Amino acid sequence: MATDAIPGDGAALVLFSGGQDSATCLAWALDRFARVETLGFDYGQRHRIELDCRAGLRSGLAGVDPAWGRRLGEDHVLGLDALGAVSDTALTRETEIGFEDSGLPNTFVPGRNLVFLTFAAALAYRRGIRHIVAGMCETDYSGYPDCRDDTVKALQVALNLGMERRFVLHTPLMWIDKGETWRLAQSLGGAPLTDLIIEESHTCYLGERGARHAWGYGCGRCPACRLRAEGYARFVATE
Repeated sequence: MATDAIPGDGAALVLFSGGQDSATCLAWALDRFARVETLGFDYGQRHRIELDCRAGLRSGLAGVDPAWGRRLGEDHVLGLDALGAVSDTALTRETEIGFEDSGLPNTFVPGRNLVFLTFAAALAYRRGIRHIVAGMCETDYSGYPDCRDDTVKALQVALNLGMERRFVLHTPLMWIDKGETWRLAQSLGGAPLTDLIIEESHTCYLGERGARHAWGYGCGRCPACRLRAEGYARFVATE
């Protein structure tokens, strides 16, 4: 449950999509910072239903621990239609999920995390927030180059130079796999948090929420669902 908040510049902005990873990151931030705001992006994503899950997750997280409820601040959603317009990917078009000739999955939206973090820093600048938390992961991911630790570190340098600030980009999931992400959530909020993530978060690339699985809702076939399901299986196997 909640630890003593970081004093001084103890405010954080969490990139909060409504998925498993961002919900875990939000819990991680609420456990550490005195004030935590959230930021979502609407870029015409095929699984836009994830944005509809954000409110339930926020209210649920506020109820997991009274201290989290006191620390949870304002929510922001930014429209980035231009990102969807310039992207020809399986996340922004009704097309079959697969791989490009380059070897990258066609769910990769070029520049997405670079744009997200840049807009997050611009908002954090205005809000007087130094710490930015995001769910990028290099250990258990789909091969997206903008999820790599080197990318995030390089962008932190560029943002600090370009905005004359000392932002800190936190990526608490960078070196853990999906099974460990479930365990992190359990260590932060116990069964109330893992149950909340199962019921309220959204991961499925196809935006399906009809079928309820042990790990949550989704088609069960797309790469995001398979990754989440496999991680959950590893998690429960160690319980």
